[in-house]
Amino acid sequence: DVQLVESGGGSVQTGGSLKLSCVASGITLGGYCMGWFRKAPGKEREGVAAVATDGDTTYTDSVKGRFTVSRDNAKNTIVLQMIDLKPEDSGMYYCAAHAGRYCYWTSFGYWGQGTQVTVS
Repeated sequence: DVQLVESGGGSVQTGGSLKLSCVASGITLGGYCMGWFRKAPGKEREGVAAVATDGDTTYTDSVKGRFTVSRDNAKNTIVLQMIDLKPEDSGMYYCAAHAGRYCYWTSFGYWGQGTQVTVS
């Protein structure tokens, strides 16, 4: 079965940094778009960052220049490096995956349990 397991969340002050990791099992990462979503209380789930099989990345406008997503197919792992964090970045961050060479925000079908990020 497919499992996506996130780690690295925590509480930081405004301007701080966090690195989130997601380890996938049950899939070969090289065939999947991998992404990060977040959900804040009272808000809809939002796509944050995604990385295609060739390493091409996509970010929501609010995190451009501050977040970096990368993949290591050999380790079946993706990382979201977050710097200059703001209170509006707070939420539960979910790792997600969908099959295919390129990324589509509406196509993600596999989801992790999430890791909490709190910025104050």
